Amino acid sequence: MLVTCDESPVCPSNKGTNKKRERQTMKKLMILSLLAMLAMTSQAQKFALVDMDYILRNVPAYERANEQLNQVSRKWQAEVEALNTEAATMYKNYQNEVVFLSQEQKQKKQEEIMNKEKEASDLKKKYFGPEGELFKKREALMTPIQEEIYNAVKDISELRGYSLVLDRASNGGIIFGSPKIDISNEVLEKLGYSN
Repeated sequence: MLVTCDESPVCPSNKGTNKKRERQTMKKLMILSLLAMLAMTSQAQKFALVDMDYILRNVPAYERANEQLNQVSRKWQAEVEALNTEAATMYKNYQNEVVFLSQEQKQKKQEEIMNKEKEASDLKKKYFGPEGELFKKREALMTPIQEEIYNAVKDISELRGYSLVLDRASNGGIIFGSPKIDISNEVLEKLGYSN
């Protein structure tokens, strides 16, 4: 059989082509082994989903705490609005009387109005500020509920060997999650609320 230089692996003109083929084959082997390793590690990890909104809607203590917070918030908001209304009334009366008042009386009325507005602002900050009373009350009511849910999720995760549990209700970028890996009802059962 006659072998031409085009077909011969030792032909000097084919040495570059052979090295190119070897590199491509090596690349393919490396990619295949990387994919195999990824497949093995992904199978070793187990994931689950929970829907915190769903869980919280089915925990009566959470609903009661929310109602308490709403009642307190409405009460405090009414107090703040009463002070704001009082300041607005004082200002309106001042505008009606301003032409009859001396400079000293004007200044006194303006200070009274500003003090009332400051009182309303301070009260609003006290109740609704970042470290205000509503924030403290929310923490006091909600933290025990959140800890109880967290402990239930943790217990189930340890029992089932989940490496990661994601909240499908948060804006974490979960586009789809199979209902098979959603453990929300199991968490509710663990908390004593079967659905």
